Amino acid sequence: MKLELYQIDAFTESIFHGNPACIVPLKNWLPDETLLKIARENAVAETAFFIDNGSTVNLRWFTPEIEMDLCGHATLATAHCLVSILNYQSDRIIFETKSGELTVDVKDGFYYMDFPSRMPEASTLPDIISRALNIQPKEVFKARDYVLVYDSEEDIKNIKIERSIFDLINLDPGGVVVTAEGTDCDFVSRYFTSQSSILEDPVTGSAHCSLIPFWSARLGKNQLFARQISERGGQLYCENKNERVIVAGKAKTYSMGYFWIE
Repeated sequence: MKLELYQIDAFTESIFHGNPACIVPLKNWLPDETLLKIARENAVAETAFFIDNGSTVNLRWFTPEIEMDLCGHATLATAHCLVSILNYQSDRIIFETKSGELTVDVKDGFYYMDFPSRMPEASTLPDIISRALNIQPKEVFKARDYVLVYDSEEDIKNIKIERSIFDLINLDPGGVVVTAEGTDCDFVSRYFTSQSSILEDPVTGSAHCSLIPFWSARLGKNQLFARQISERGGQLYCENKNERVIVAGKAKTYSMGYFWIE
């Protein structure tokens, strides 16, 4: 069986930045085991598989280890693939996913993703995560992910994870996001996942389901500009809409090709 494969960098305006995702269009679903093997072979943070039904698009996301319930950068990359490569004929894409119906509006090169809001609540940090961090957070919150709040952007840049300790805890399907107010943006973040082949996710759209309502409340504004300050880096244009959040960004196509499975 011959299948198309696209690799797209999301939340960036130039290749080699943002978060790479592999996109695989399908006519029918393959066995989950096969989807997971393809994701593992692709060796990027997420591989998105979709079936275009005309009025809606079924979408699923796989890391090299598990199927995810939500992935922002691979959703953006899939929208970019549909619009810029496969000539999708609408400026609004409706995705059917494990997190329900997700819409993406396309305008002036931006992809505006409508995601569920996940306001984090005050929490305590498990000792094993604390021991894995070289800098301790000022505050701790939790929704799907642990949200660790720091004093400064410089703290976020300097955080190091002791992986031998961090990987002892299973956070699937969530992770740990560290965040602070930004120097040239509203807030910055980095995102780490335990027990995964890729420790630090370059740009994490789903984490902003919690970061947007949190920083919107703290800063007293609904329109926010964020940077994820991983090595690759990425830019996210955000809006708080109470029960929903808008996470927007651009994307660039890196490669197009084919692969074969038996």
